[in-house]
Amino acid sequence: MVFIVLAFVGSSADPYFISLMTIVLLFTFLGQSWNLMLGIGGQLSIGHALFVGLGAYSVGVLYVKYGISPWIGLFLGMIIAGSVGAALAWLSFRFEVRGIYFALLTIAAAEFARIMFSGWEFVGAMQGLFFPAPTGAIEFSMLRGGARFYYFVALALAALGIIGTELISRSYLGYVWRAMRDDEPAARALGVRTFRHKILVISVSAAAAAAGGGVLGLVQGSIFPDSIMGMGLSVDVLIGPVVGGLGTTFGPLIGSLAAIPLNHLMSAIGDNLRIPGLNNIAYGIVLILVVWFLPDGIWPAIVRLCKAIQAPSRLWLPHLRKAEE
Repeated sequence: MVFIVLAFVGSSADPYFISLMTIVLLFTFLGQSWNLMLGIGGQLSIGHALFVGLGAYSVGVLYVKYGISPWIGLFLGMIIAGSVGAALAWLSFRFEVRGIYFALLTIAAAEFARIMFSGWEFVGAMQGLFFPAPTGAIEFSMLRGGARFYYFVALALAALGIIGTELISRSYLGYVWRAMRDDEPAARALGVRTFRHKILVISVSAAAAAAGGGVLGLVQGSIFPDSIMGMGLSVDVLIGPVVGGLGTTFGPLIGSLAAIPLNHLMSAIGDNLRIPGLNNIAYGIVLILVVWFLPDGIWPAIVRLCKAIQAPSRLWLPHLRKAEE
């Protein structure tokens, strides 16, 4: 039902709203990839922009320099990012680097990649890569089209992320990863090979982030190391799941709907009032309020509210039926 409403919105809304919702849906998918790693697998990454950037550059280099379809770039980016994530996880957990130290390692890896790409002329260095301007005609084989086309691409990605997360949560892998997240020694005692599963969940999460990064690069029309691999993007990716509800299926969507329009609004107000960084202040205030009043996020609070509203009707309905009889 949610996706039907969003599809109707995409077919009738104005261009600015379409562009804003495209970013919301893309960060819903990126947030799902991060949510999979931490919310279900229990592995904290604060350098997720590394995998987003690898996906974006895979699409950008193949398309801009060689004219190869972005579909190929997406799959190649997923393979590269998944392999990098697996290698990073193997090195980390092989030498007992866990928890907050693994998170710091992801930041270091992302910063190393950003600096390397900033000086690598083949990928455009600091000048970046620019995609050819879209003509407006839809070329599905090349993933090119107008703003409305990319809205539906982002909607399909968000739907895929939500459905995929739900299916994984209900599968054997989901139960194993949650057991590993909640109590790794107990899971290991029950025969779960946690070392392999941690590598697997990080690899899957990295590959998904790369797919989202490839589409994000196409939507933006350009790729720069500081924007696509910077710490700011890593924060933007994790805001949605944290605000919406970590480990939940719809949390990243709800969080992105709340955070990204607020970010754009505060940026516009900050520009008019000449207050730089007002959007970052707003982000900080939102995070503080969510942690204070809704520590498990907005979506679980919505679910609890719906159950509370339905509870009285469940209690009174049997009595009313008996009275009617």
